[in-house]
Amino acid sequence: MKQIKPMLIKHEQPPFDDDDYIYELKLDGIRCIAHLTKTSTDLRNKRTQKLLPKFPELTQLHKQIKKSCILDGELYIFKDGITDFFEIQKRTLMSNPFKISLASKQYPATFTAFDILEIDGECVTHEPLIKRKQLLQSVVKENERFNIARYIEKEGIKLFTLTQEKGLEGIVAKRKDSLYYPDKRTNDWIKCKNLLDDDFIIVGYLLKEKGIVSLILAQYDKQHLKYMGHVTLGVSLSLLNRNIQKTTICPFSTIPPHHEDANWITPFLVGTVKFMQYTETGGLRQPIFKGFRDDKTPQECIIK
Repeated sequence: MKQIKPMLIKHEQPPFDDDDYIYELKLDGIRCIAHLTKTSTDLRNKRTQKLLPKFPELTQLHKQIKKSCILDGELYIFKDGITDFFEIQKRTLMSNPFKISLASKQYPATFTAFDILEIDGECVTHEPLIKRKQLLQSVVKENERFNIARYIEKEGIKLFTLTQEKGLEGIVAKRKDSLYYPDKRTNDWIKCKNLLDDDFIIVGYLLKEKGIVSLILAQYDKQHLKYMGHVTLGVSLSLLNRNIQKTTICPFSTIPPHHEDANWITPFLVGTVKFMQYTETGGLRQPIFKGFRDDKTPQECIIK
């Protein structure tokens, strides 16, 4: 079961009220599966990569369970009262154990469980969501590093409005009777977000005035890379240079206008960008770079 991958959301729409749904806050972190036994904790991201080497402060989660279990949830870091994706991103890019240890003490991560897939070796994915929520509640003993996602019924619009006031990501609406399908996208869970965001392939960068770095974005349109615009990096270029090498090969069939001086890179990276909307030409309006991510491959960044 260590290779299990989480169920994913297929649909996004404006907030709504419905008696058949529950509503949870959308956390801004790393989606992961927790494999917990009486003696061990194992956290894996969506690519089943181990996370504990980067987040050693979560190695004792198993001490907070009453039975062995497999949980679905979100790993995140609080900073200044809100979740901070940049701190998560910095940690995933670290390799020095001493620096990781320091970071884990300065900004410790938290794991919030919102679903349960297995209890004492018995699969429960065929149970309706509300039943799984009850099982989750019966298994986990919460502490400062480990908790259970709260939810409300009926009033999705009110919860969404609260996230707007607090500057949060948004909410997730889930059908009460929904089953759990690992590694599948489902319409039973729905995202309602304050800003659009998507994952893009970073294929190069431009150096602009005053040291500003602009990342060049792409997505796959079938087998071909399509240029999707650019976004200001917002952090040091050294963070980018640790993971790439320059190349003279442009990944597009033709160089995009005004990109003749671009620095193309290998291997491609993946990053998340927030934006208001897509432009008429397919670019991004008011894009903001959210952070790099290593739990998704470039091949998964596909034009929707």
